[in-house]
Amino acid sequence: MSNISIKNLTFAYPGQAALFDNANFELDTSWRLGLLGRNGRGKTTLFKLLQNKLSYTGTINVSVPLAYFPQPLGDQTQLALYCLQETGNFLEWELKRELKLFGISEDLLWQPFNTLSGGEQTKLMLCALFCQTDHFFLLDEPTNHLDLAGRQELVAYLKQKKQGFIVTSHDRTFLNQTIDHTLVIERSQLRLENGDLASYEMQKKRRDSHDIQQNEKTRHELKRLKQAALTKENWASQAERQKLNNSHADKGFIGRRAAKVMKRATSLKSRAEEQIKQKETQLKNLEVSEPLSLNYQPTHKQILVEAKDFSLAYDQQLFSPLNFEVKAGEIVVLKGNNGSGKSSLFQALLGSSTATASGELSLNTQNISVVHQDFSANRGTLKEFAQKRDLDYTLLLTLLKKLGFERHTFDVLLENMSLGQQKKVELAASLATPAELYLWDEPLNYLDTYNQDQLLALLQETKPALLVIEHDQNFIDQIADTVVELDQKL
Repeated sequence: MSNISIKNLTFAYPGQAALFDNANFELDTSWRLGLLGRNGRGKTTLFKLLQNKLSYTGTINVSVPLAYFPQPLGDQTQLALYCLQETGNFLEWELKRELKLFGISEDLLWQPFNTLSGGEQTKLMLCALFCQTDHFFLLDEPTNHLDLAGRQELVAYLKQKKQGFIVTSHDRTFLNQTIDHTLVIERSQLRLENGDLASYEMQKKRRDSHDIQQNEKTRHELKRLKQAALTKENWASQAERQKLNNSHADKGFIGRRAAKVMKRATSLKSRAEEQIKQKETQLKNLEVSEPLSLNYQPTHKQILVEAKDFSLAYDQQLFSPLNFEVKAGEIVVLKGNNGSGKSSLFQALLGSSTATASGELSLNTQNISVVHQDFSANRGTLKEFAQKRDLDYTLLLTLLKKLGFERHTFDVLLENMSLGQQKKVELAASLATPAELYLWDEPLNYLDTYNQDQLLALLQETKPALLVIEHDQNFIDQIADTVVELDQKL
């Protein structure tokens, strides 16, 4: 049996609190382990530590070679086959074997990699990774950019594999279908459990219910202890004032008594402060999410987007002609397979599409807020980002705090943030932008389940005019007023 053993692991980025502090755990490499935790807690960092890409204290022993997704790519203008062959040591026939297992056409190998959709690229990269049959796999958000059908294909593909893996994903359904163990980076500890995500969430809900009651008792006790400490501190102050104000009394006697009272009060205060510290450490490991806000500007305009027999084409038509509207206070979801033209439709709305359009697509407002699928161009400090986007800097920071940003992260350059943190910046910018219409391209990508629940509650309460591309069926079922299906043309 092969394993990964971690002992007394401690790691912190310069100037930041420790992500891992004397962490200890052991993993069996036959496990299909879900690595869970809020954005910024250290999931991707742990992957880097396992690959020895960061310096740390403690020991990490890995008994098998590791392969990481997404693997770095070179020249993406090359044919997909050549681009992928630069990422690992495998033969063409081995890659074609994996494509067949995944249910992917070999024709994709002979197209320039950068012309493929995000979902197609993801599938090809996963197939190239699994050509390394003697490796243990680190899968960092493999469901991103995959449509619902693609995620189910990935579930079926992984079930055929004998190798173990560690996977991060914020798709609850996917995790429940693929993992048999969980390693959770909680607020103050690491928790390793047998079972899937649903099992962990059920156990955590029970623990949280108990901990909420314990925390309430602890806070009442803290309040009593702090009041008692304040009372004892006042004893000596009152005695000293009595000495100074009583000119006829024996000041030597009063001074000695005040000193005695002061000494006793100081001792009692110190004991009370120690009790307070002990009680504060008993406050439990609870996750707290604050409600989000949206700078939605309701409008008298009834129809904000209208499509009449609208389609797009490059060499050939992307999808059958569409007819739909987005009205004020209505949420419309665009669904379709990867490569069906959903993002191209967004580009057409924003005037940045190079495709040939047919039919009519009208936009009846200029007050638009967008969440882009690709946010890699966001760079610099948060303050510079806010100035560039003409955002209220304080509001941006407030939203990021509600989304789980730690205060020290506010000083990190955007390009040095984790993908989850970068996505939160992109989302917070959209929430902070005054708008009559929102265009969101896969807003759930990279967001943890706490953030997904926050976003769901916000949309259900606010009901903005929103056109959104999303693949999470549970999310769609709970927010959509209308679903528009793009039928891909072959």
